[in-house]
Amino acid sequence: MRSVKSLIAAGAASLFSTLAFAADMPIAPPPVYAPPPADFGGWYLRGEIGFSNQRTSNVHYTRESAYTPMTSFSQTTAFDTAGIFGVGVGYRFNNWFRADVTGQYRGNSNFKGTDRFTATAFGTPYSGIDNYSASKSEWLVLANAYVDLGTWWCITPFIGAGVGGARVTISNFTDTGINSFTGVPSFASAPSASKWNFAWAAHAGVAYQVNTNLVLELAYSYVDMGEGRTGILTAYDGTTTGNYYKFKDITSHDLKLGVRWNFDNPPPPPMMPIVRKG
Repeated sequence: MRSVKSLIAAGAASLFSTLAFAADMPIAPPPVYAPPPADFGGWYLRGEIGFSNQRTSNVHYTRESAYTPMTSFSQTTAFDTAGIFGVGVGYRFNNWFRADVTGQYRGNSNFKGTDRFTATAFGTPYSGIDNYSASKSEWLVLANAYVDLGTWWCITPFIGAGVGGARVTISNFTDTGINSFTGVPSFASAPSASKWNFAWAAHAGVAYQVNTNLVLELAYSYVDMGEGRTGILTAYDGTTTGNYYKFKDITSHDLKLGVRWNFDNPPPPPMMPIVRKG
């Protein structure tokens, strides 16, 4: 019995000694986490290629009074598809908003148009037809702003809008026609002419993050470029009346493939916990 009591006393003394030693040790502070660095965006360059699908609301002669009043009139117009080549520079302000300035050369698009009409002259009804041909190109400069709508599996849908100017050039314009009143074919041509207009655009598309610097884009744009005009018309015999043709309300549905190169990498992931030692 005496040995058992001695063993219990020794165990108790050892336990109290351990607790006293532990009480003298400093208490470790909780882990401190470093905050992730702020995302301040960064500069990027961009380039794009694509094609246009254009239209004009109407093509008309500037001296409307030259026409005999018509009893019916119809017009059909069409542009061929043309290439689009663009470059730009922009800045990403944060994960959802960015802006850029772009310049595009929009290549020559062949144009065909036809007017069909009926009219009355000196009490005699007659009909006629005019066929137009030309080519059109533009320089387009836009300041654009975009909203990125979130990222899933490296894919980011976006929307945007832009405003700026378009320099519309109409070249190689010809007008051939004939009517049943005179039965004599007519022909007129006009030299190239250019006109600057206010332009605006609406954008939508998706971007794919290839790596920290490279982003690919597939985008659609609706572009309004104002009007175009031909040079002064000259008839086949060299005479001119000082008039020209206007192409009203030129718009385009564009499909483009683009690339963006980011100069500033996205911020790194948050750092591992930093534990302070006592």
